[in-house]
Amino acid sequence: MLPVEARRWQYVERATIAVVESFGYEEIRLPLLEPTELFSRGLGEATDAVEKEMYNLLDRDGEQLSLRPEGTASCVRAGLQHGLLFNQTQRLWYRGPMFRYERPQKGRYRQFEQVGAEVFGIPGPEVEAELIQMCATLFRTLGVLNGVRLEINTLGSGTSRKAYREALVAYLTPRRAELDADSQRRLDRNPLRILDSKDAATQRVLAGAPNLADYLDDASKAHFAELRRLLESLQIPYVVNPRLVRGLDYYTHTVFEWVTDELGSQGTVCAGGRYDGLVEQLGGRPTPGAGYAIGMDRVVLLHEAMNRSFATDAVDGYAIVLDAAHAGWSMAVCQQVREAVPGIRVRPGSGGKLKNQMKRADASGAQWALIFGEDEVANNVVTLKWLREDVPQECLSVPALIERLARWKSGSNQGRR
Repeated sequence: MLPVEARRWQYVERATIAVVESFGYEEIRLPLLEPTELFSRGLGEATDAVEKEMYNLLDRDGEQLSLRPEGTASCVRAGLQHGLLFNQTQRLWYRGPMFRYERPQKGRYRQFEQVGAEVFGIPGPEVEAELIQMCATLFRTLGVLNGVRLEINTLGSGTSRKAYREALVAYLTPRRAELDADSQRRLDRNPLRILDSKDAATQRVLAGAPNLADYLDDASKAHFAELRRLLESLQIPYVVNPRLVRGLDYYTHTVFEWVTDELGSQGTVCAGGRYDGLVEQLGGRPTPGAGYAIGMDRVVLLHEAMNRSFATDAVDGYAIVLDAAHAGWSMAVCQQVREAVPGIRVRPGSGGKLKNQMKRADASGAQWALIFGEDEVANNVVTLKWLREDVPQECLSVPALIERLARWKSGSNQGRR
């Protein structure tokens, strides 16, 4: 990731973290390496992430480790290890790289970035609505809400899901030869994932498959109906997608995805749902849980597609020193400015002819330049030259310069993305 890309990343990351923390979530930092068993137990042996996509290695003691393919299982493991989950309510968030061995393409990388949020201890659908509301707030903040749509579905309780699984297998088994190769493999181990197949022939077979909604118990139906009511009261549009199942085994009840048509085939930018059985599956006591993960790589690409005029300048100001003998004073003044005006960015100059330094200042994206020449040093002033506005340059004392730039910074922040 090059500097010009990193600046957009910084903006999107800061906005994401600010939104998550505005909902009262607390950060938890998770290791990159975990025992492989954690993911095989948590995600499911038959999931693509475990079967085909994990980076596994043996340490010197012969223990099987994996680079984390996602964050939820690690978050649950940490919560159990430190006694954070049973009979408690926790709202946690995390960020960082995840790893899956897939064919690299735009928006799908072997090392990719996620921001995730997890809630433990609350069984009701208000949690799913809260998580979805948080995502909607973020996409609105980033100016991409019109480029995404929310798809939701329910898998029902564990009992409902099991009954539907049996019915789906009974329907598909006589039609195995008509399915694509991946779906044939999944039929024996993870049949619900077949619903998510993009293969046209498989989708034709699925057209006559049993409907998951017909296997929901009354409690599952009520849970999903209440979620829909909450989303409607929040004025968050959604589409019920009966084929949406998600790729990991731990989901129950609600699953959701935020998808876009702006990025080609890599349309999912955020996904999540409820996983009430995961904590128990990983050795804890029964604890309700729900969460999501945002694919930051795709959100950044979406932001770029919908905000092409986004300002990616790295600095506010640029120091121009006309004589190397004055470099020390220039550095001291620039530091006074940085300390007095929080958040202001002043790049030190690199010397040379005035014309060349002005070219570098312009190329940096700076809004103004501070000029330190012989006259300025003799009179203990700094020349402030505006680079993007038709405003006369000013000769200012250091206190007056700081006051002037503080006013500018305050005004620019009000209009800054």
